[in-house]
Amino acid sequence: MRTDTPSTPLTIYRKDYIAPGFWVDTVEMGFDLDPIATHVATRMTMRRNPESSEKDIVLFGESLKLLQLRINGVSVKKSSYSIENGILRIRNAPDELTLDIETLIQPAKNTSLSGLYVSNNNFFTQCEAEGFRKITFFPDRPDVMAKYTVMLRGDKKKYPVLLSNGNLIAEGDLPGGRHFAKWEDPFKKPSYLFALVAGKLVCQQEKYKLKSGRKVLLQVWVEDGNLDKTQHAMDSLKNSIRWDEERFGLELDLDRFMIVAVSDFNMGAMENKGLNIFNTKYVLANPSIATDVDYAGIESVVGHEYFHNWTGNRVTCRDWFQLSLKEGLTVFRDQEFSADLVGTATGRAVKRIEDVRLLRQVQFSEDAGPMAHPVRPDSFVEINNFYTVTIYEKGSEVVRMYYTLLGHDGFRKGMDLYFQRHDGQAVECDDFRAAMADSSGRNLKQFERWYSQAGTPRVKVESSYDKASKTYELTLSQSCPATPGQSKKLPFHIPVAVGLLNSNGKDLVLNLEGQATPSKATTVVLELTSAKQTFRFTGVAKKPVPSILRNFSAPVVLEYEYTDEELGHLLAHDSDAFNRWEAGQRLAMRRLVKLTKSVLQGEALELDSMFVEALRSTLNDRTLDPSFRELVLTLPSEAMVAEEFKEVNPQAIHQARQFMRSSLTQQLRADLLTAYEENLTPGKYSPDAVSAAKRGLKNLALSYLLEWPEDATFALAKTQFDEAQNMTDRLAALTALTNFSGSAKNAKVSAQALQKFFRDFKKEALVIDKWFMLQGTARTTDAAKVRELMKHPAFTLSNPNRARSLAFSFCNANPSRFHAADGSGYALWADLVVALNKLNPQVAARLARSLDRWRKYPKALQVQMKAALQRVADTSKLSKDVLEVVTKALAS
Repeated sequence: MRTDTPSTPLTIYRKDYIAPGFWVDTVEMGFDLDPIATHVATRMTMRRNPESSEKDIVLFGESLKLLQLRINGVSVKKSSYSIENGILRIRNAPDELTLDIETLIQPAKNTSLSGLYVSNNNFFTQCEAEGFRKITFFPDRPDVMAKYTVMLRGDKKKYPVLLSNGNLIAEGDLPGGRHFAKWEDPFKKPSYLFALVAGKLVCQQEKYKLKSGRKVLLQVWVEDGNLDKTQHAMDSLKNSIRWDEERFGLELDLDRFMIVAVSDFNMGAMENKGLNIFNTKYVLANPSIATDVDYAGIESVVGHEYFHNWTGNRVTCRDWFQLSLKEGLTVFRDQEFSADLVGTATGRAVKRIEDVRLLRQVQFSEDAGPMAHPVRPDSFVEINNFYTVTIYEKGSEVVRMYYTLLGHDGFRKGMDLYFQRHDGQAVECDDFRAAMADSSGRNLKQFERWYSQAGTPRVKVESSYDKASKTYELTLSQSCPATPGQSKKLPFHIPVAVGLLNSNGKDLVLNLEGQATPSKATTVVLELTSAKQTFRFTGVAKKPVPSILRNFSAPVVLEYEYTDEELGHLLAHDSDAFNRWEAGQRLAMRRLVKLTKSVLQGEALELDSMFVEALRSTLNDRTLDPSFRELVLTLPSEAMVAEEFKEVNPQAIHQARQFMRSSLTQQLRADLLTAYEENLTPGKYSPDAVSAAKRGLKNLALSYLLEWPEDATFALAKTQFDEAQNMTDRLAALTALTNFSGSAKNAKVSAQALQKFFRDFKKEALVIDKWFMLQGTARTTDAAKVRELMKHPAFTLSNPNRARSLAFSFCNANPSRFHAADGSGYALWADLVVALNKLNPQVAARLARSLDRWRKYPKALQVQMKAALQRVADTSKLSKDVLEVVTKALAS
């Protein structure tokens, strides 16, 4: 299953999968908790797998001290086992056995935050993907599923709360001021879902009645002092339970469900069976510390982890190559959950637009770089590097295409069959595809290519209208660029949702030639399965304007030569809200590309009135939801503009985008002021969708207004900062003030506001993260400023949230400053990656990806980027997490 050569890191290949030599039926674990030396006793009942070619017992371990090893109560002779490269191999084992292992671990020294570690004097675990092997020797792979019973013992005063998976079956006191808690998980699970929490925590709890009438206990555990910030997480959990019952008929299967918040955490959250461990960022919220975006994020992540109970826990993945089986499916479910909770068509569209913006900005870029991989990868060096937007967001789009092809009821039938067939099993992506195909009677064999082929397909569309026959044709052709290891791509099965608008902006009823029965639909899904296909619509009285790829029905790049007039028509009239927004983005992108070229050529910059008036019309259209108007007025990011160029000049792109923003401000000033005033939300703060939408549009208007150096608009932002009663408005005002390019007097006021913000919230870690992030992305922040901020007493690289707030925001979200001509940004990046590599390889590897597309930049920058990459690659004791990223980048 593993291959290795002295000159390359260990590589694991999907094609080399071998079933485990032994299954594990039950696991009993005992923990004597101590931060310096925790004693772990593990007992497994095992039986030989007759279908495996592996004859030995193979157990994985990392950073462990082995104390005892016994089979059926008898110590295993040293001649019968070996430990090499993190693998404990036991030879000549009986077909059925009880294996006892005792290990010693050091949680306080575990800065990787994987396995069992200590945060603020409390114990936490993170076992996905391969953290359990840092606790005990075990067949630590997702296809080994067992039932767990766990005994926790510790000092009662230091660790009054002892939690693990499943249901609490016993607890009590022990001699010497110690106590115990015994937990039992009645469901089989892989080791990556194991969890343990111990420490001084308090909880909000509620009894909740399920649809079946059964009552369950819901708990949100936090550190003392944070209990007033848990209500939204609790409400989100209850909404998640209710939604999964109603939408998919899935019920919570345990007697209790627990959420625990920890500030030191590599991920957003983890779906451990019944004991979900969360980053505090996705639990803690009240109006004084959390923005509307934070509230939405908590709702989404709580939903995501709860939905994993079925799509990930009850049915899990056979191996880590199938990771998207659980993650892509669960992202789709949490996206639908968030959209359904808004409850309006526009709200659903806004959620869809937000999801697609993330996909395009991050995943499309990943598809075009050296770390490009299929939704189901074929190989990896370090699995933690494959918790990517391709696995999650593109994986979700793959699931959404099933939904588009099969419809609401057809998709539900497929989900029901999937659970009926595979509950309690570890399966593959193909098993999910088979359930969808068999339940619907559809041939989805070609659809497998979405899992096996990397890259973003491009769909080119050509149109023709025949006035005499009143027919309209769309010819679709597809292609996909080469990606690492895949030079040629076969045609995908691509659903392309299409509508046609007449000159009045109304949808036409579509009659697609070849349909068995006439349709009354105004949107049809064209299924592109060949390299090129033509679709003909009949009964089209006049030449229409096509609305193509409605609701973004497939994760592709659409190529169609719309005129500005056609895009303006769609922006004003399209009934598909996504494509209405998309028309505005295309108009903006077309101009941003032109402006960037003008900057590069030293030409004068101009912004045409057609575009300005189109945005003015949208901004002033009170029939449109404020959240939708905000999205239309939000320009494509600098990162998205960069994707339009073969060679990227970050400074030119930044200058072009800033020119567009200031020009829009100059010409729309009165309209922006009106939008600001009309969308004030006086009174008590509420994170509901209507209020959040108004704040979003108001604060976007404020950010535009401060693009024009006027004392009046600066005073507007300062007043909002001083008088804001919620974090959304206060942070928006501070961001606008920090990026204001006015007089020295105003700059001094902005600096004072920044310091006041820190003083007011210095005890709120999540707010201080926002303070660092704001400065990391500020237009005036350069590498020297980041180094200065890293010396601030509140900054530390050891906490992932704090590291991401400054280091990641500068390197990934401040391109014009990060890519400074003197290479200072790259030198900073190298220092950060090397430092993080020693502390936390997972976090270091994620930051390392900031330079993985270095060849897309001008030669002068390439030289400096390559030198920084090589410096990291040459670092001694480099983790395989970082080594995989920089090696692939250098080889690209």
